[in-house]
Amino acid sequence: MKLYVGNLSSDVSESQLSDLVLPYGKPSSTEIVKDRATGDSRGFAFIELSSDAEGRAAIAGLDGKEVSGRAIKVNEARPRTGRA
Repeated sequence: MKLYVGNLSSDVSESQLSDLVLPYGKPSSTEIVKDRATGDSRGFAFIELSSDAEGRAAIAGLDGKEVSGRAIKVNEARPRTGRA
């Protein structure tokens, strides 16, 4: 299951996100989305877990959790839609 993690502080690293999710399952990938021009974090990330059960457990355990002074938003990632 692919998770969306939003409202991230710019000082959160991919390894910190992986460690945060580890109690719920081993992430197969973690990607903080960065601005193309500046390389700065855009404040959200995607984490992929191997099963839906792990993903649901991570959502239940992490949604609203405070990380670096911000309450993060965790839910199932939606398929990407084309832009107009």
